[in-house]
Amino acid sequence: MRLEYFQLVDHVDMVNAAAGTIRASAEVPRQSTIFEGHFPGYPILPGVLLVEAMAQTAGHLILVLEKFQRMPFLAQIETAKLRRFVEPGSKLSLSASLVHLGSGYAVTKAQVEGEVGQIAEAGIRFRCMPFPAPAMRELMLENARRLGLDVPMQA
Repeated sequence: MRLEYFQLVDHVDMVNAAAGTIRASAEVPRQSTIFEGHFPGYPILPGVLLVEAMAQTAGHLILVLEKFQRMPFLAQIETAKLRRFVEPGSKLSLSASLVHLGSGYAVTKAQVEGEVGQIAEAGIRFRCMPFPAPAMRELMLENARRLGLDVPMQA
């Protein structure tokens, strides 16, 4: 994870576009200024960052399904359950599945698992819109390649 850049997914491990599913992975850094205040003497990853990691995973799925022609913007956290604390150095498995895509919206379900089992789950809704600028689309394509997504050169 690169918390200072809000890049919370390290690698996309699998995308099944036909099934509308994605699996990704991330490792929580052992050192981060976030842990200085959350919490002193008992560092744990803030729950909001777990929700954001699920949203980013689901967002990557939507980008693939939309063939990088539309950008998913977070619109609503419909439900979220945080079941366990996440400590520095934890390895996370993130997954998401598509519930609905159309009418300018995407609805997804996502979860985070770790060595100890399920950590969190959420229902997340996105507004899907054309990219506001070509440079943003290019950055998203570059990021998708960095994460291991198979992105055509002429996406």
